[in-house]
Amino acid sequence: MPIQPTAKIWHNGNLIPWDKAQIHVMSHVVHYGSSVFEGIRCYAQPEGAAIFRLTEHMQRLLDSAKIYRMPLPYSLEQLSSAVVGLVESNGIAPCYIRPIALRGYGEMGVSPKGTPIEVFIANYSWGKYVVGEDGADVCISSWNRMAPNTLPALAKAGGNYLNSQLIRMEADINGYSEGIALDVFGNLSEGSGENLFVVRNGVLYTTPLANSVLSGITRDAVLTIARHFGIPVVEQPMPRELLYIADEAFFTGTAAEVHPIRSVDRITIGDGSIGPISKQISEEFLGIAHGLRPDRFGWLTQVNVNTSQPVPA
Repeated sequence: MPIQPTAKIWHNGNLIPWDKAQIHVMSHVVHYGSSVFEGIRCYAQPEGAAIFRLTEHMQRLLDSAKIYRMPLPYSLEQLSSAVVGLVESNGIAPCYIRPIALRGYGEMGVSPKGTPIEVFIANYSWGKYVVGEDGADVCISSWNRMAPNTLPALAKAGGNYLNSQLIRMEADINGYSEGIALDVFGNLSEGSGENLFVVRNGVLYTTPLANSVLSGITRDAVLTIARHFGIPVVEQPMPRELLYIADEAFFTGTAAEVHPIRSVDRITIGDGSIGPISKQISEEFLGIAHGLRPDRFGWLTQVNVNTSQPVPA
C-alpha cells in the first residue's frame, strides 16, 4: 500500500516537515541494516482515538536497541510522549505509527563505532495488511527463520527483515497471501511479519519464543484474551503438519491484527471458514481497540484527534 504523507515527523526531539526527514546515502543503516523499529496502531473510537499498547511497543524498541548495543538518548516516557504529540499534531486517526532508531552518517565499516544514533517517528494512514477478508491462503516457505545465536529474533531490527522479504516475495510469486517459515529444526516459526496460532480440539497453540519468533505485542494480547475467556493455551514447538489438521489457524501482529488462515499449501484449514475461537478472540481484540468493549487490560492510550473513519459496529 503506498505511503500517504502527513505534515510532520518527529526527529530527535523536534517535529520537522515530512519531506525534511532524510538521511545521507552513506549512513551506516543503508549499508548494514543497523536499525530497530516498531509498528503501532492508533484506532478510531466512538469519541476520539486511542493508541494500542503504546508503552509495550516503546519498551520493545528500547529492548531491541539494547540488544544491538544502540543506547537511545530518550526514556520510555519521552518516547511515548513523542508518539502522542506527533499523532495529535498530524491529526490523523486511525493511523499506523512507525518509530525507528538508526545508525546514521559518520563512519564506514561493519563496526558502528562513531556513528550517531538518530530517532524518527512517523505516522500515516494504513489499512489491512494480509490479503483475504475470509481468511488468507498461505504456504510453507522454502526459507527458514534464522538459527539461534545467529541474529537475535527478539530484536525488531531492520536487518532481520531481509529474511522476511524473501518469505513474502516467494509467497507472492506463487500466488499466496503470505508465507510461514520453519525454524532451523523444521518446526513452525512464524509468518514474514506475523506470529502464528493454531487451534485443535479446543486448545490454542502457538510457537514459543525459542522457535526464532518475535515477542509480538499482539501475540501477547491474544494469549491474555484467550486466558481471560478460559481457552486452554499451550506454547510449544509444532510440526508443520499440525497446520494441515488444525481446526483453525490465524496470524497476529500490529499490521495483521488477528487474521484467519483459510488454507496452507492448498490444504483447507477446518471447513475453510473462520472458526469460533478465532472469531471470539478477534472480536474481543478489535472491540477493545475500537473502544466498543471495556479496556479491561489497560491497553489504550487516548489521543486528542478527531477520527476520519467511522468506528465499525
